[in-house]
Amino acid sequence: MSTAVAEIDVQPTLPRNPLAEGFGRLSNGQKIRALGGVVVLLAIVIAAVFMGKQPDWRVLFANLNDKDGGAIVAQLATMNVPYKYTEGGGAIMVPAEKVHDIRLRLASQGLPKGSVGGFEMMEANRFGMTQFQERLTFQRGLEGELTRSIQSISAVQSARIHLALPNQNGFFREQQKPSASVLLTLHPGRTLDKAQVAGIVHLVAASVPEMATKAISVVDDAGNLLSNPPDGQQMGIDTQQLQYVNKLEESYTRRVMDILEPILGRNNVRAQVTADVDFSQSEQTSESHGPNQGSGAPMSVRSQQTVENNTDTNGTTPGVPGAVSNIPPGPSAAPINGQAVAPGVTGPNGTAGVNSANTMRRESLVNYEVDKTVRVVKGATGNVKRLTAAVVINHRMVADPKTGKEAPQALPAEQIEQMTALVREAIGFSKERGDSVNLMNAPFTITKVEQVEVPIWKQPDNIELARTFAWPLGAVILGAIVLLGFVRPGLKAITAPPPPPAGQAVDGSTGQLEAVVGDAQERSELLPGLGAPAEDLAPSEHQLRLEDARRLAKENPVAVANIVKGWVNGEGG
Repeated sequence: MSTAVAEIDVQPTLPRNPLAEGFGRLSNGQKIRALGGVVVLLAIVIAAVFMGKQPDWRVLFANLNDKDGGAIVAQLATMNVPYKYTEGGGAIMVPAEKVHDIRLRLASQGLPKGSVGGFEMMEANRFGMTQFQERLTFQRGLEGELTRSIQSISAVQSARIHLALPNQNGFFREQQKPSASVLLTLHPGRTLDKAQVAGIVHLVAASVPEMATKAISVVDDAGNLLSNPPDGQQMGIDTQQLQYVNKLEESYTRRVMDILEPILGRNNVRAQVTADVDFSQSEQTSESHGPNQGSGAPMSVRSQQTVENNTDTNGTTPGVPGAVSNIPPGPSAAPINGQAVAPGVTGPNGTAGVNSANTMRRESLVNYEVDKTVRVVKGATGNVKRLTAAVVINHRMVADPKTGKEAPQALPAEQIEQMTALVREAIGFSKERGDSVNLMNAPFTITKVEQVEVPIWKQPDNIELARTFAWPLGAVILGAIVLLGFVRPGLKAITAPPPPPAGQAVDGSTGQLEAVVGDAQERSELLPGLGAPAEDLAPSEHQLRLEDARRLAKENPVAVANIVKGWVNGEGG
């Protein structure tokens, strides 16, 4: 007995990749759907991660001019810092965690410099600069420094200063004084009171030598003169006086409301007090002299002057000096009983006659103090000249005993009179001053405001909440759709066990396979020789395999049961 041995060429088998083999078994449409689902899912994940890591932007600088904005943007690009602009380019925004660090780093480099240059302009002096150019640069630097100082005031948005600095020359007899003009642009809704304007004026005057406060004019962007005119006259309404009047009226109104609201209830009283305030300043000086207090009353002596004049003439007649008058008198030789000699005549013995006369005069002047009173009276400002109060009281609600419904009813006259007296006492009523109080009782008109019910989906809070969660929820839903509709079916098709080969029987027996193949050949031989059937009526390969499997299940159900049992247990066919 001869035995024939067939030589079998055994080739080395490579390790199998189930995913690659499963992906290779898919059709072209299934491959496209699976790959597209994976790509879309990755894109959703990447977008979610990117949106979750998006930084919180904060304002770095706002209201910058083009020059400072360009310098800051260039410096941010150098430091590799992300930035973006707000709508309109009014502000530069950077990540919130880097705001303070970037501000300090930019400040060390002198950014932002501002639209107005200061004394740093003096550092750029070039060679060959004339004296006029140097003086002009100094003036521009001084203007810039004053502008920066004024712009630091909270109510001032921007400022512009013009200085008129005359050239000082020692040959001029009268030197011209410097002057200044200040143009202010205020923030919307803000004003400057009189004290703030005076502070700006004194700031400029103290910064320029020999500049007087009267030579400074402050004007706002509407052309209104804020500083006092040079002649010292007040123009327009004083802001401080207006604020004082408003506060005074509010104080009186609050007093009336506080005393009537506990009686009538809230929202049942309306009051308005108007105050006429006198801000004029008056000064009066008077001098009065009182009458004498009588003869018996002691009087004060202011001054006393006494003049006494005593004239004594003894034997000498005044005359023109001569030889006789220059001779010293000799001893007296008048005879005891001699003849009298006339005055001025020389006797025989050389003795002149004697004329004896004595005259006395006395004058006395006494000044006494007169009563005098000097009074200087200066009128105070802010005196209340007159108060007028208008009060309206709502009708009280009284329930009808029959129907039980509430209806408005006027207050009795006695109660109105009592409330009028309370209002007078609250405001300090003065009849001599001309104050007046008018209290009226009338029903208030209640305007019913129809509340429009806004749907839930149109409410602003809900819309903002929906916008907040729209992107995360949308990303999750879209990812679930892609995962369940495209990726999961592809993965199931890839991981499914491969079908048995077409030439192998289901139970692995060669005889059964030959029987199936023989039946198929006999069936093909018994077919009549007709024309080729239409393509849509020809059975597919899958349908043929399904018929073979059904026939095999009928003929050999035990083998089919074992195969299904192996599949359930996870054993490969």
